[in-house]
Amino acid sequence: MKDRIYVCHTYYHAYVAFLKELHLRREGDAPGHGEASLVLSSMSNDFERFGERAKATGLFAEVISFEEKREDYFPELASFRQDKGNIVLNMWQRIRFTKRYAKLEAPYIPVDFRKYREIYVFCDSDPIGYYLNRNKIHYHAMEDGLNCLVHFDAARYDNRGHFGLKAFLSKKLNLIFVQNGYGKYCLDMEVNSISAITMPCPYYKELPRQKLVDELTGEDKDIILRAFVRDMDSLLKKIKECGGTDDGGKEAPAGSQEEMCEKMKAGAGKQKRDKILLLTDPLCTLDVRERIFKDIVEEYEKQGQIFIKPHPRDELDYRKVFPGYPMFDGTVPMEMLNFFPDLHFDQVVTVFTDLKGIRFADKLVRLGDEFMDRYEDPEIHNQNKRIGIIEKDTDNL
Repeated sequence: MKDRIYVCHTYYHAYVAFLKELHLRREGDAPGHGEASLVLSSMSNDFERFGERAKATGLFAEVISFEEKREDYFPELASFRQDKGNIVLNMWQRIRFTKRYAKLEAPYIPVDFRKYREIYVFCDSDPIGYYLNRNKIHYHAMEDGLNCLVHFDAARYDNRGHFGLKAFLSKKLNLIFVQNGYGKYCLDMEVNSISAITMPCPYYKELPRQKLVDELTGEDKDIILRAFVRDMDSLLKKIKECGGTDDGGKEAPAGSQEEMCEKMKAGAGKQKRDKILLLTDPLCTLDVRERIFKDIVEEYEKQGQIFIKPHPRDELDYRKVFPGYPMFDGTVPMEMLNFFPDLHFDQVVTVFTDLKGIRFADKLVRLGDEFMDRYEDPEIHNQNKRIGIIEKDTDNL
């Protein structure tokens, strides 16, 4: 019997898997080295050569690629999604869908999960959740993103209308599948903060992410950086550039940035302006997304110099849209920037990304639903309000 396996769909998932594995080994709950496996699903994210770097750290015994398939990969499943006009027929359709989807996914499962003592699955709403439940394999679910259930209760939204019945059919009878703690074979779901969730599931288990970060040693941070940073020299250069410019947010001409940093350190630079980091989100359509971030840049560059860090799953080409603006590698989780003591911003601005894990900025600005109402129908992104959930204040998380 092997020890542990983590199923990840994003770079953030992998980052938390590193944090958990380092925590378990520090606590003595994970004997020796090389006892855990890391699975990287290609369904939602292109991990490029991250798997090779992760394996080279020695933290995981094996790193496994997973060609997970969305439901639209199997055309026959579309018929099960057709509205039959009443809940009884629709539920029968869903029961058939759940069983068939798990069977179709089975050939793409890369490992025998029954050989692992503990299974951790990030975002079990993806096909892996259907597979594990239909095959009666117990697992621990993991929060998809920091405080994601605070901002969007996906299980209740996806199953709005007779939620109690659907949760019963999933948790007790395993006839259908409801994610985020409501699957029959989901032992529990680990979240950052239970108190912040308006309608928590009884199976939620709290493990604050900041607690895991605070435990990291210098050696631990080095392991994480070696895995996640594709080009350390480039990242360090960008951090050095954060010493500031006074050109409205655009990079100084080639060869002059270092000189500008030195002048500012010596007090000979121009009047200090705010340094503002813009974190993008994979929002809406690409054309609307481009307009959103152009508007944000136009507004905030009045206050200072703009630096941009694309979201790992954001497909908009920001180097083309914002040529000349300093830009961080999108594949590096934003929380990892906390590891660099010389990095500091006056503000960090985003639309929906939860910013509670950031320690390198004075002011955190999450624009949220009201801002997005200007660009798309509020019904599209105000999911919590549609099911009667009012988000709690998370300032103290």
